[in-house]
Amino acid sequence: MRPNQPVIANPLPFAAPVIGADQLLLYTIRRMGAYGLHDAAATNAMLGVFGMAYRRPMIMLRAFMAETARGADKKILIAACCCARMTIDEARLIEAIATAMEDPRGSSLLLRQAMGCNQDVGALSAAQAVCAAFEDLGRPLS
Repeated sequence: MRPNQPVIANPLPFAAPVIGADQLLLYTIRRMGAYGLHDAAATNAMLGVFGMAYRRPMIMLRAFMAETARGADKKILIAACCCARMTIDEARLIEAIATAMEDPRGSSLLLRQAMGCNQDVGALSAAQAVCAAFEDLGRPLS
């Protein structure tokens, strides 16, 4: 261990969702974060859940990921797709998207913490669009 590197006590402190829309959201965030915005496995997962109506949530999630990456001042830590636990950044992103419509201020705080910056207007708007897309298609986030 290098002396100037922080020690992370528990890099995966949260349990990952195991069913529902939250699990799909986490999976697609991980795939896009690791393999790019146009990852075929992420698209296939959305297609499997939403059917032919998958395009809207997929495009909104791509916009969210692009805005988050563009505005971040630090690396956003993501775990492997098969991991049964979440990093703190993943938990913040999932919670921010799920609460973006009913609690924009709380969602904004979570996004700023995950991104390590003071400005999150684009990411918050995209998070609200993702939340609305999931709700409109009958898969509300919890």
